Amino acid sequence: MEVILRKDGLQRWIATLHDCAKVWAPGCVENTWEFTRVRPGSKVALDFPNTVQSAKAFVFPQCEVLYHFRIETGRAPELTEAEPELEPVVLLGVRPCDGRAMVRNDRVFKGGFPDPYYQARRDNVILVGLACRTPPSPNCFCVSVGGLPHSEDGLDVLMTELDGRYHVKALTVRARDMLGRAGDLFEDAKAPDRADVADAHAIALEHPQRSLSSMEAVAAALKLNFDSPLWDKLAQACISCGVCTYLCPSCHCFDINDEVTSKSPLAGMRVRTWDNCQFPDFTMHSSGHNPREDTGGRLRQRICHKLLYFVENHEMQQCTGCGRCITYCPVGIDIVQVAKAMQDEVRP
Repeated sequence: MEVILRKDGLQRWIATLHDCAKVWAPGCVENTWEFTRVRPGSKVALDFPNTVQSAKAFVFPQCEVLYHFRIETGRAPELTEAEPELEPVVLLGVRPCDGRAMVRNDRVFKGGFPDPYYQARRDNVILVGLACRTPPSPNCFCVSVGGLPHSEDGLDVLMTELDGRYHVKALTVRARDMLGRAGDLFEDAKAPDRADVADAHAIALEHPQRSLSSMEAVAAALKLNFDSPLWDKLAQACISCGVCTYLCPSCHCFDINDEVTSKSPLAGMRVRTWDNCQFPDFTMHSSGHNPREDTGGRLRQRICHKLLYFVENHEMQQCTGCGRCITYCPVGIDIVQVAKAMQDEVRP
């Protein structure tokens, strides 16, 4: 399903979405672009760089309660599962790199042993993507990792901005249903519209991005240099703040802890929170042994997970080239430069 939405009809379309879902879209808050709740009557402008945080938190929140517990002497322990909020959400303005990250997250949380908390949220979030006309960040490198500025992967809708209008393509059944409820605002896309879309996508690809060479060569270099002392050198500046993985749209490691809210009777909750491979205690064993006790080993884990291990397990890079980890690293550690340095390390 491909339709055209005039730009002057965008706000009216968003108004129809409030009837069936909570609506979120990029907004500028204290000079920072982030996904913000769109209240009825609020206006949305789809001219923004990439958001600082990704769309990941809408399906995999940074902190969530799994269940509550209560233990009293002489009584059987009580466990009460915490149900995730299931109100439908429409997320507007998702960049294609974040859509592709959802495919990676789906592999982790829906494959093998499906995660019911993730699945429940994923089923209730509609991702409305916006194709990039120019790289939204100077550190974008989506093409190098197999993406495109107009990738449809993981999205329900892909919007492409044209002169005075948007080309809106429904990619899933639920997206077609959503667009159908506001049919009077859309008109069918015609051949000239599709030609304009193809031109817009081609022009976007002409804009220079940061780049990596063959990803197969990168993976091979990482494997060959597993024990290289270069890891320690590259990681010297790292302060283990974890911003690289917290802002990453596809990082998915988590920790689970019991938090006590009452000692008599004993009561509390089991909580899942994002974890971070750059934290010193990320792989700490109960014995006290830590196989990645230095920053070099932890940097190696992050880079190899993105560009080697995930490829071996799922036949795709985990990294989608959004560039957030580069842009917001306070000490300038750069995944592209690290990958290139590892390739240079194996050259004769």
